[in-house]
Amino acid sequence: MSQSIAVIKGDGIGPEIMEATLRVLDALDCGLTYQHIDAGLGALEKHGTLIPQESLDAIEKYGIALKGPLTTPIGKGFSSINVQLRRHFDLYANVRPAISFPGTRSRYDDIDMITVRENTEGAYLSDGQEMIDDGDTGISVIKVTRKGSERIMRYAFELAKNNGRKKVTAVHKANIIKTSSGLFQDVAREIAKEYPEIEFQEMIVDNACMQLVMNPHQFDVVVTTNLFGDILSDLCAGLVGGLGLAPGANIGEKAAIFEAVHGSAPDIEGKNIANPCALLLAAAQMLDHLGMTEKGTAIRQGIRTVLETRRDMVTPDMGGTGSTDSFAQALVEYVQSH
Repeated sequence: MSQSIAVIKGDGIGPEIMEATLRVLDALDCGLTYQHIDAGLGALEKHGTLIPQESLDAIEKYGIALKGPLTTPIGKGFSSINVQLRRHFDLYANVRPAISFPGTRSRYDDIDMITVRENTEGAYLSDGQEMIDDGDTGISVIKVTRKGSERIMRYAFELAKNNGRKKVTAVHKANIIKTSSGLFQDVAREIAKEYPEIEFQEMIVDNACMQLVMNPHQFDVVVTTNLFGDILSDLCAGLVGGLGLAPGANIGEKAAIFEAVHGSAPDIEGKNIANPCALLLAAAQMLDHLGMTEKGTAIRQGIRTVLETRRDMVTPDMGGTGSTDSFAQALVEYVQSH
């Protein structure tokens, strides 16, 4: 069965790591057809906008997009492309795995956890922000709804159930922010009762930060609100070696976008030394989402094997002597031989 996906190559190192990723997907024989669409700086030069309507239409048509890193120009008048995409498609679940890989500079081994972040409300709503008192006072509103809390909580529990995970931890600040965070906590308790087979834990966000640093192995699936999730997911990436190994998915009812979380790294653009791991891991997440879990697992296992046994093929940031191309080639050889 053929599945068409929208592909956004991205800015900076984006085209290089996307080419590497598509090579590996082709080697896996996933039956994917790629529809390349414009977004980012290239789209701005070509169409006068960071994300043209035809690109939005293509994502809506295919329902799946694989996205390289994009640059949002600095200055007023440009809002983040990621935020635009989340709002346009109501991508309510931001899903960030943090998995340990060999040969990385990290504090811990054997971490395997997922942060599920509510992506559409909370502290990041632009319509609740204003300046008053002649610019001397800034006001920001935190808006949490029952609907938003229910769907992110149910998403987290379904993710745990369908992936053999044993525990869901809801992170909040209900002891102080009794309205918005309190509602999130109440909904978490209600939804948890529907999944008696999965262990449920609540944790206040400041304690969660400390526990993640001291004993991250106690966590499995962490679900939380927008602001806390933004912070905790990067903390978790730091536990396993940084954003170079951090994939992310933004998932809604009608569309899902899978991406490398790191930036476009214009300083190394065109040097063939960019690490493609984050985008490859995002592609693995995409394959899981499409029901091709064996192929998703093959990418993750391939990365693990290449990092352990083919240091000459690995990019310099991971301590290797290879290139973006050689890393992709080693992975192609792995998946074709397994």
